[in-house]
Amino acid sequence: MLQGRALVVGANHRSSSMILRDRLFVEDVAAPFILERLKNAGIEQALVLSTCDRVEVQAFYNDTAINEQETARRIIEILAEHGELGPSEMDGQTYVHWDQQAVRQIFAVTASLDSLIIGEPQVLGQVKAAHRIAKQAGMTASGLESILQAAYGAAKRVRNETAIGERPVSIAAAATQLAGDLHGDLAKCTVLMVGGGEMGELIATDMLAGGLSKLVATHPNERRAEEAARRLDCHVSAFEELSNNLAQADIVLTALGRRRQAITAAMVEKAISVRRHKPIFFIDTAIPGDIDPLVERIDDAFLYSLDDLERVAMEGRAGRENESGAAWKIIDAEVETFLRGHAERTAVPALSKLRSHFDAMREQALLDGGGDAEKSTRLLINRLLHGPSEQLRQVAASQSSTGSLKEIENIIDRLFGLDDDDEV
Repeated sequence: MLQGRALVVGANHRSSSMILRDRLFVEDVAAPFILERLKNAGIEQALVLSTCDRVEVQAFYNDTAINEQETARRIIEILAEHGELGPSEMDGQTYVHWDQQAVRQIFAVTASLDSLIIGEPQVLGQVKAAHRIAKQAGMTASGLESILQAAYGAAKRVRNETAIGERPVSIAAAATQLAGDLHGDLAKCTVLMVGGGEMGELIATDMLAGGLSKLVATHPNERRAEEAARRLDCHVSAFEELSNNLAQADIVLTALGRRRQAITAAMVEKAISVRRHKPIFFIDTAIPGDIDPLVERIDDAFLYSLDDLERVAMEGRAGRENESGAAWKIIDAEVETFLRGHAERTAVPALSKLRSHFDAMREQALLDGGGDAEKSTRLLINRLLHGPSEQLRQVAASQSSTGSLKEIENIIDRLFGLDDDDEV
């Protein structure tokens, strides 16, 4: 068991509605004020984790004698007041975990196993950011720190030992991964974005975050091309140069949806020829499509629609779900290791005190033995056993002591391995 008590109180995607989480959401600038209120309520170690999936207070108490219901109620009230909600509006939409279950929750959240989309890589960064804010507010100490550091280690094991974060789970991520699979390093690629639809810009943004070096925007309406270029901080090209630009593009992203094809099979064949058959990855996000479906039959041209990308994303989500079983085993093993190590460390002061006592008795026995080793060791044994012997006699002499005496004998056997000695 922990020397102290871990506590998690929150509302997540399973326990609450999106409307409630939106009301409870805590911006980074507001987090110190929430932490101050928690401190005033007697909670001295805590962080506030706020994401699209959850708003959660992770806390630790050195005091083990606390009123569980009252403590959880205080935290819920603080969150409710922040969201300008009545406490009754929180009923049935929050969860409370104590001790081992609280530690397991912190580990699971940090490893992104308790997310709407399992394996989201940004969750670990969000936890660390909340941790940093709490530390700056003076709301961390050894109890919470030890749990968080162990949680980071567990999350690293999950990432290294499972494939939980390897497969894309969104359309944008699927497009970025497929582009990387075809061309390798995106830093060496050029993307031509034809049109300015929301999905097209979302994919372009994901690719830029993935290291894309050059993005060129084009649109039949020059003003709209320039607006997209400002949003994405990229280059602009005249729409009349579309055929020539195809030959320069490693990835073509279309988002026009004009009910007539902007890119024909003939245009693609010409571009592939100019590129000496270096492949082009086409992503058609428009409905109806901007690219002639016959492009799919052209060697070195790879055409994906939104349906294709959604299929890849769904396979990624299923793959992460399959990996979650192995990830949970790691989390449970890490929680057990952490709790056992924490419990062992609580015995250190008692062991230090016992060692000091034994050392003092040894020094005195050596002095009283006058240099005679046999006499000194006999004195030491007698003195070490004197106190425990007297206590055992008193327990044995007391009424109804059979159970207590047997329990003490079992503890002595375990401490000194006496059962093992009998077997030798």
